[in-house]
Amino acid sequence: MMGKKIQQTREALIKILEDLRPEDHFNLISFSSEASQWKPLLVPASTQNVEEAKKYANSIQARGGTNINNAMLMAVQLLDTATREEQLPLGSVSLLLLLTDGDPTVGETNPKKIQKNVKEAIGGQYSLFCLGFGFDVSYAFLEKLALDNGGLARRIYEDSDSALQLQDFYQEVANPLLTTVSFEYPGNAVEEVTQDNFPLFFKGSEMVVAGKLRAQSPDVLSATVSGQLPTENITFQMESQVAKQEEEFQKPKYIFHGFMERLWAYLTIHQLLERMVSTSDAEKQALETQALGLSLNYSFVTPLTSMVVTKPEGQEQSQVAEKPVENGRTVFRHRAMGHKRPRLPGGVALHDGGHDVPNRKSGRSGPLIPFYEKLMSERNPDVGLLSGIVGDYLDETMEETSPTAPPPAPIQAPTFILPLPGQSVDQLCVDIKSTPGPLLLLLSDPDQGLEVTGEYKMEKAQFSWIEVTFKNPQLQVHVSPEHVVVTRDRRSSQYKWKETLFMVMPGLKMTMDKAGLLLFSSPDRVTIGLLSWDGPGQGLRLLLRDTDRFSSHVGGLLGRFYQGVAWGPPDATDDSKRTLWTRGFEFNATRKLKLDYQEGTPGTELSCWSIEL
Repeated sequence: MMGKKIQQTREALIKILEDLRPEDHFNLISFSSEASQWKPLLVPASTQNVEEAKKYANSIQARGGTNINNAMLMAVQLLDTATREEQLPLGSVSLLLLLTDGDPTVGETNPKKIQKNVKEAIGGQYSLFCLGFGFDVSYAFLEKLALDNGGLARRIYEDSDSALQLQDFYQEVANPLLTTVSFEYPGNAVEEVTQDNFPLFFKGSEMVVAGKLRAQSPDVLSATVSGQLPTENITFQMESQVAKQEEEFQKPKYIFHGFMERLWAYLTIHQLLERMVSTSDAEKQALETQALGLSLNYSFVTPLTSMVVTKPEGQEQSQVAEKPVENGRTVFRHRAMGHKRPRLPGGVALHDGGHDVPNRKSGRSGPLIPFYEKLMSERNPDVGLLSGIVGDYLDETMEETSPTAPPPAPIQAPTFILPLPGQSVDQLCVDIKSTPGPLLLLLSDPDQGLEVTGEYKMEKAQFSWIEVTFKNPQLQVHVSPEHVVVTRDRRSSQYKWKETLFMVMPGLKMTMDKAGLLLFSSPDRVTIGLLSWDGPGQGLRLLLRDTDRFSSHVGGLLGRFYQGVAWGPPDATDDSKRTLWTRGFEFNATRKLKLDYQEGTPGTELSCWSIEL
C-alpha cells in the first residue's frame, strides 16, 4: 500500500480502534516482504493499549512485497495461543480481518497453496473476513479465502469514503450475538430449503431461509431456531398458518406477485454462486447449470446471464452500430451536434470504418453508413430493437463533413431536463449559471419522504455529487462521477457505474442497468433517475418521471416547477420566447436545441423551453 491508500487505511484503522470495547482483545500484524506483530500476544482494549495501537497504526509504512501467507499463519497462531492459554473472556468469538491491496508476491505466492494453508491452520475455529483494496488485488483469491473460512470478502474502493467503508465493515462483524445458528423444519413439510446453518449471527444483520412447501404439507408450519450464547444455548419455536400467509402475500403492498418464490430463487442462486467459488472444477459445472437455469426462469441478471435485445418478426437482419471515429470525430456526434443534413429514416448516421461506395450524384466515393435506432417497449422496457439500413452520403453531407468546413457549435446537454406539469411531450431544460453556494436542495417532498441534494461546482459547471434520501424505507444513495454508494441501516455498499444492480425494498425498487441508469421507482411515487453522463456537457444528471405524483408540498430548486407554474404568451416579435412564472419567480424561457441525456450516451437532439437559474 502506498500513497493515498495507506493513508486512508491508517485513518480507518484508527477509527476501528476507537470503537473497541474494554472487554475486547486485539493485536495488529503488518506485512510487506516480512510479517511483524505489534505485540507478542493479544492485549485487552484498554485506553492505554488503544492509544499505543493508534500510534503504531500511524507509523506503518509501505515497504514493498506482499507476504500474505506468513501474515495469515502468524495471525492464526496468535489466536491459537490466546485460546490455549485461556487469555480470552468466556464465550468470546475470535475473528480475523485481512486487508490488502495486491496479490501475494513474497514467500508462498501460489494462491491455491495459501488458501489450503490458511484453511488447515484455522481448522473451522475462527471466521476470516477479507478486504481487497482497489483494483490491483485478486478479488477471486480473497473471496475464496474468506468463504472457505466462514467469512466474506469485500472490495474497498480507493475513493474519498474508503475509510468509512472499512469502518462500516468492521461494525458489521464486531458484535457477534450468536454462534452455530440453525433453522429446522419438519422433513415431511418442506423441500429444497436454502442455507439453514450459519456459523455466526452479528448484531444488526439478518438471516433469511426459504424453501418449498411439499404438496401434502400440514396446514400449520412449525420452525425451530437454535443458537449458542456465550453462556447458554437458546431455542426459539414458532408456528405459522400456511393459508393465512399465502393470503397476506397477495396484498398489493408486495411489489411482485409470487414474492416468496422469487425470494427462494434469489437466495438459491446467490448461494450456488458462492459454492462455485469454493468447489472443485468437476462440481462447478453442475452448480453453474443449476444457477443459470434459475436465473433464466426467474429473470434475474447474474454473472451467468446477459440482457438480450430482440427485434419484432419480419424485420431485416439486425446490425449493432459501433462508435468508430472519422477524422478524429464520430459521425454520430456530428449528427447530435446539429448538422443540417437530411434526416434519413431509421435513425442516426454512423461511419462504419472505411467501406466506400459510389455516390449516386457525383460518382465520388463515400463511406457506407449504417443507421440504428432503439425502440423501447412500454410494456417491457428490457426489450428494444436494433435495425440497420445502408445509405449513401448526399453531396450536401459530403460538403458539410469536409475537413475544410468549420465545425458547428456543439449542442450541450442541459443541467436538468424536467417533464412539464400536465405535458406529455414538452420538457423544460434548466441550466445553472449562478448559485447561492455549492450545496443545493434540488427536491424536497415530505409527503413522499424524499429529498435530493447536490454539490455544484461553478468552475467546472457540474455536480461533484448528488444524494437521494428516502425516509421509508430508510435509504440514502450518494453518487459521484466515479461511484454509487448505497447506505441502508447504516451499512454502505459501493458500486461502479454501469454495474448491474437490483434491490427491492418495501415500497421501493432500485435498479441500475449496463447503460449506467440508476432508477428508484414505486407504484405511488415519483420515479427518480441518476446518470453519470459522459457526452457533451458531461457530469452527473438527474432524471424525473411520473412527476404528477409530487405532493402539494414539493419544494427545492427544481420542486418549485411542479407547483403553481404559469406561462405567458409567446413574444409578439419572436414566438421562440415566452415568460414562465412559479412561486413568485419569473424566468425568460427560450426555445432551444439541446442534447437529451435521458437515454444515455451519445444522446439525441431535443427541442425544449430553456431557462437559466
